[in-house]
Amino acid sequence: MELQNMETLLRANRYPGRGVLLGRSADNRHAILAYFIMGRSENSRNRVFVKTEDGIRTQAQDPGKMTDPSLIIYHPVREFEGKTIVTNGDQTDTIRDALAAGHCYRHALVTRAFEPDGPNWTPRISGVLKPDYSYNLSILKSLNGDESCCCRYFFEYDAPKAGVGHFIHTYQGDGNPLPSFEGEPRSVALNAPDAAAFAAQIWNALDEENKVALFVRYVEIATGKVSEVIQNKY
Repeated sequence: MELQNMETLLRANRYPGRGVLLGRSADNRHAILAYFIMGRSENSRNRVFVKTEDGIRTQAQDPGKMTDPSLIIYHPVREFEGKTIVTNGDQTDTIRDALAAGHCYRHALVTRAFEPDGPNWTPRISGVLKPDYSYNLSILKSLNGDESCCCRYFFEYDAPKAGVGHFIHTYQGDGNPLPSFEGEPRSVALNAPDAAAFAAQIWNALDEENKVALFVRYVEIATGKVSEVIQNKY
């Protein structure tokens, strides 16, 4: 398996949109989770990440400038019964509610589709980090921009490898309309020693004009001890 460099991937893509990464540290001691958002419009850029009791949520940096909260205000990260859910929209709550009802994340996501923001039809990307630190990723996207068909892809990693992460994001790059992510999650090398160092790697590689906010979590597998970084531009 050839691992790609996370920083190289990000520097080569001016607008990956929103991104989810799950994986394992190089020393095999930490499970790693990362989520970032970007924005091209004033409405999208007018956001920050804030802590909640069970994760994080997005919030308007200046409520007076918020024009449409429907697709940009949500809980990207929530915890439930030892599982950590991370998504780019309100499907975080859909997954949590399904888990609470005794179902799985697939059961939740077959009830959802890509975002109703034509002509982009932004994909919904989701991840679940399990109590044993294995993980799932998924993407719900239109069929080559055809809003009449939703394609649902699920990727399950039951034996994470040291120093390996899997990274999925919403857009292949910038454009009008924005082209949806294609293929499997990218296999990337994870070599940062801690959450702060990994956050710095990602933040510095994201396009300066379009980056908005970043969340990184390292979980010590032996103890469950959590280390987190929230980085907001605005």
